[in-house]
Order: sequence, then structure tokens, then C-alpha cells
Amino acid sequence: MSFDFDEVDIRDVSRYYGRRRALSHVSLVCRRHEVLGLLGPNGAGKSTLLSVLATLITPSAGEVRYGVHRALEAGPRLRARLGLLAHDLHLYPELTARENLDFFARLYGVSDVRSCVQHALERAGLLERADDLVTSFSRGMRQRLALERALLHDPRLLLLDEPFTGLDDASAAALVARLKELRANGRIVVLATHDLDVAEGLLDRAAVLREGRLLTVDESQGPLRERYRALVAR
Repeated sequence: MSFDFDEVDIRDVSRYYGRRRALSHVSLVCRRHEVLGLLGPNGAGKSTLLSVLATLITPSAGEVRYGVHRALEAGPRLRARLGLLAHDLHLYPELTARENLDFFARLYGVSDVRSCVQHALERAGLLERADDLVTSFSRGMRQRLALERALLHDPRLLLLDEPFTGLDDASAAALVARLKELRANGRIVVLATHDLDVAEGLLDRAAVLREGRLLTVDESQGPLRERYRALVAR
């Protein structure tokens, strides 16, 4: 049976760098068919929490469970179910879009590489530019390509760090539509963002971090931007 999970349970997680506290006693659950937003000012701990969920760093205290599995116990089986889109898009600009996807598909151990790459190019809307160098792409095109790169191996958990940065309205709308599709297909999507206008129509829940601590978000009516500002300023 293949490795899988329906939720990610963050249990009292703290992360320290010497005396600096990046995360402090964070507890949170992320589930299938859900887009969870990590909000907060710069330095609040959003990227650190994403790195913990991606198993790139280990908590100083507490644990993360992926279903019933701990990260250290699951090892490579877990990482095969994770997709990450970070600030660095992890694309090779001197390669074409097709060559980039082909490389990562083989790295992920995808069975039918050619078909997988073709479908990824279609989903990214880049079939006509498939054999152009990535260095010639706009920010929005690179972002779409990088997202499909992170999805080549069909991960259960998708982690995105500021995915809307530098995107125009059309590119942002395309990304929102793709994330909604992934949510409908049963992915667990966790994204850190400052773009509250875009997040308003996308997020199922919001988790606000300030100085490494998780704040309680008021789920009452009202624009997310207003609730966020009131919470952070409190």
C-alpha cells in the first residue's frame, strides 16, 4: 500500500536558533480539501513553519504527524508525498520548460516521464513555449512552471511560500484557479502570503503568526484584511 495521509497535525512545535525564537508552541491541523493560509508580518515564522512541514528543518520541541506517521519514522516515503514551491523556484533558466520538467520528473522517479511532462505543460499553459529557454519567461510563466514542477510526483501536501509575489492580476487569478482545483482533488494546501486581497477568496482558514506565536483568528464576518490588521496590532 502506498504511503498517504489525510491530515497534518502540528503539535506544540517550537524552533529556536540559539536564543532567537522562530516558532513558539505552535499547534495546528491541516486537512484534505483545504487551503490553509499562513499570515503574519515579516519575521513572524511563516517560512520556518513551512520548512518544518517540508522536513527541511526539525523542530526544537514538539512534533508534526502526517496522518499517524512522524517525519523521522516515515523518511523518504513521506518526502515523496510533499511538494514545495519556495521563494527560489528551483528552475534552471538555461534549460527549456520541457527539459526542466523532464529533469525533475526523473529525479522524482515518475514512471511515465514523457506523458507526465506533457500534461504538466498543458496545465501550466506552456505547450507553445515548451521548447523555449526559461530565461525568456515572464515571472508568471516561471511561477506556473514551478508549480507544476512541484506537482509532478502527485504530492498529498503542497507547501507554497509567497506564491503571488510579483504576479500580475491575470497570473494571480490563474494560480488561484489552479489551487482551487488542487483543493477539490483532495490536496492539503498550505501557503504563506501577504496578499490578503487574493487570499480572501481562496483560503478556507487562516492562521496568523506573530513573533513565532500562533494567534487566534476571529472567524466572524468582515474582510480578512480588517480582521488581520486588528489581530496583529493587538
